[in-house]
Amino acid sequence: MSCPHLPPKPPSRPEKTSLLNYARLFRADILSAQPAKLYRAWMAEFRTPFFRSYLINQPALVDLVLKERPDDFPKSGRVREGLAPLLGNSVFVTNGETWKRQRRIIDPAFEGGRLKETFPAMLEAAQACVARMEARTGEIEVEEETSHAAADVIFRTLFSIPIEHEIAAQVFSEFRAYQRAQPILNIAAFLPLPRWFPRFHKREVKRTAGSIRRLITGLTADRAAEIAAGRAPDDLATKIMTTTDPQTGARFDTEEMVDQVAIFFLAGHETSASALAWALYLLAAFPEVQQRAAEEAATLPENPGFSDISGLKFIRDVFRETLRLYPPVPMMVRENVKPETFRDRKVKRGSQIVLSPWHQQRNERLWSNPDGFDPGRWATEEGRRCGREAYMPFSAGPRVCTGAGFAMVEGPLILAMLLRRLRFETVEGRVPRPVAHLTVRAAEGIHLKVSRR
Repeated sequence: MSCPHLPPKPPSRPEKTSLLNYARLFRADILSAQPAKLYRAWMAEFRTPFFRSYLINQPALVDLVLKERPDDFPKSGRVREGLAPLLGNSVFVTNGETWKRQRRIIDPAFEGGRLKETFPAMLEAAQACVARMEARTGEIEVEEETSHAAADVIFRTLFSIPIEHEIAAQVFSEFRAYQRAQPILNIAAFLPLPRWFPRFHKREVKRTAGSIRRLITGLTADRAAEIAAGRAPDDLATKIMTTTDPQTGARFDTEEMVDQVAIFFLAGHETSASALAWALYLLAAFPEVQQRAAEEAATLPENPGFSDISGLKFIRDVFRETLRLYPPVPMMVRENVKPETFRDRKVKRGSQIVLSPWHQQRNERLWSNPDGFDPGRWATEEGRRCGREAYMPFSAGPRVCTGAGFAMVEGPLILAMLLRRLRFETVEGRVPRPVAHLTVRAAEGIHLKVSRR
């Protein structure tokens, strides 16, 4: 489907540019820093004085890196440099045996049965979101609302507290300040700095990251005390903190649990907020899609149960299509531990291997109407094939996002609850402009007219 209100792709940089200009563009918006050829290339090489970078779109190469030989392509330390003040040694940035041990402890909390157990808390957050938006109506900047809702989901499912809880509200406030201050990469991502060399993190980045970690430390310490006293609620935090590594018998200590909570909040809140906001905009821009989705949402009972979500087939496809066009995490970076050959090209050890959901999911050689919004594609054989071969909003392979299943319940649920009660329309002259910092967001926000059905 085409639509005059569909946000255009970010502008592309010239084919040739200096490292200094590339770094400047990258810090401002990683999407505009890339050349247009990436929307049709199977592979592209970028050279800097300090390292080589290879972006790969070809499905077979992506599968090699993410699924077939993931241990040979660990996460790059260059991305970690900018996020270290907040994330420490979380599962998002670790590699090797440390990462495998962390996943052995975390994964059981997000298995199918546990998702069903967290659903009531997720539903409460969705109902609270509907109530807030019903009370406002008129023109609303919806990214603020989806951020509020996604943070509420995280706190209710992780620590059994709503976003209005004093500490939860403080974490949410500090995280919004952190978002404004933190570029996706800092200088250490571009220069070969030794470990002892200062990383030049902004003062506000260090302040907000430190504040968030202190607040999370308090929540974690309180939960440890509740567990010891035998009165802890049966939520995700309790599950993770009481799970032992089946190989070593060890549990997370307080500091490591703080690292994990920080990434749950960053990944689980920031990414869901992005996807929900773009989904609401697309529904507003395509009224016929919104009408069909609203009719499906109306079939839900007043207080839906976990099993009812499986009936939201079209809304799920709307959410999947949103994740295709606006993947919250637009790029992922790996590093090869030994020499490789990609498409007859020698790739030296230590090169940066970039996998881009944004470019692969809009690749002209893989998708029909790659820049168009078409939820119906997921019901076609071609759409299902592309979904298997060239769709990775949650990454893929062993490092697939732990919360992927969680997100695919949360997103359709919140959309359905909103559509049952509210109608969304675009605002004249307010077409959002996608940019990528921590996630793909709108440069000036997403403004919609909201009214009661």
